[in-house]
Amino acid sequence: MSVNVTMPALSPTMTEGTVAKWLIAVGETVHSGDVIAEIETDKATMEVESIEDGVVAHILVEAGSENVAVGTVIAILAEAGEAVDTISATPVTAAADEAPETPAETPAEMPALVKETTAVAQKSMAETSKRIFATPLARRIAANKGIALDGLTGSGPHGRILRRDVEAAPAAPAVQITPASANAMASSAATGASELVANSQMRQVIASRLQQSKQQAPHFYVTVDCQIDTLLAARRALNEKAPDGVKISLNDLVIRAAAMALMAVPDANVAYEDTHTRRFQHADICMAVAIDGGLVTPVIWAAETMGLAALSQTTADLASRARQGQLRAAEYTGGSFTISNLGMFGVREFAAVINPPQGAILAVGAGEQRPVVVDGALTVATVMTVTLSADHRAIDGAVAAQWLQSFKGFVENPVTMLL
Repeated sequence: MSVNVTMPALSPTMTEGTVAKWLIAVGETVHSGDVIAEIETDKATMEVESIEDGVVAHILVEAGSENVAVGTVIAILAEAGEAVDTISATPVTAAADEAPETPAETPAEMPALVKETTAVAQKSMAETSKRIFATPLARRIAANKGIALDGLTGSGPHGRILRRDVEAAPAAPAVQITPASANAMASSAATGASELVANSQMRQVIASRLQQSKQQAPHFYVTVDCQIDTLLAARRALNEKAPDGVKISLNDLVIRAAAMALMAVPDANVAYEDTHTRRFQHADICMAVAIDGGLVTPVIWAAETMGLAALSQTTADLASRARQGQLRAAEYTGGSFTISNLGMFGVREFAAVINPPQGAILAVGAGEQRPVVVDGALTVATVMTVTLSADHRAIDGAVAAQWLQSFKGFVENPVTMLL
């Protein structure tokens, strides 16, 4: 019996994905555990393994197809001993005899029933004949080239139009430009030119989650300046003594300080859940990493338990694999608190949107030399501005202020992080 290969759910929030690449071909033998495809989710590109042995009979969803719902059959395998050419391209479904029984119609009811059934079938056939079956990628390419899909013949299963069918079709004829139309176009361009760029699945998810956050979580913001000259000196001393391959960054020290502050003020390490507030036992800190087309937030689990060397290696590894799209679902799902650092871009100060369902996020600006007053005298110090965005449903203003004071204390007196 043939085996269906379906679009897997690679994370708890995944509802659809993109088949980025097939690593198998029709007729190829695969074994359980073999990597057969790369699937792009809203967070990363991940490898998918076969869970059965078999021979690839059909690939139903072409590489590049977007918005494929979880559970959709994307390929069919023939089991050992089955001939590939005898396997139907239609996914195996439950047997008809498993359907619930219905009462038998009386002879008087049969003519009306047959007439009604025939009418429904004809309507269904008419509607089906009007539909154009094409992959999302084929539709997008056709739109860009100005090609009408109803004029193409699909080479995919059941006549489905694939990318190669669109690419083989001639593009729409060029529009003849007359002086009058050229003037009209110039006038239109003068009012503002633009183009439509399709939003990736990641961008759509980011938009949805952050809109939800701003609409449902009443944000409030607390800002404080931290003098970091002592922290920078400590960082230099640590890196001079660090083993090969370890380079502690300013961001690592910020994460460490935030983790220690969450342990010192546990009422800030929370998430609002309607009738309850969840208090986290560890500082599971997400760090925002910018990647092509969006943002991911890999999690540093129990960051308060890590030494600076281990923390540095962990953050470097997570950031590198995040940019390469190689994170596992468990590495970017969850967390109790997020840090977004734009200091490396020269940003002095900003307020971040809370990463739901967490209760707070810390926005970190650049460290820069500013005039400050110390013991009544004016001097120059390296100052870093940080802003805590907090969900007022779970965190009160006094708690947010206490947390920021604790964080500032660890940053300005970094030796206390070791206690």
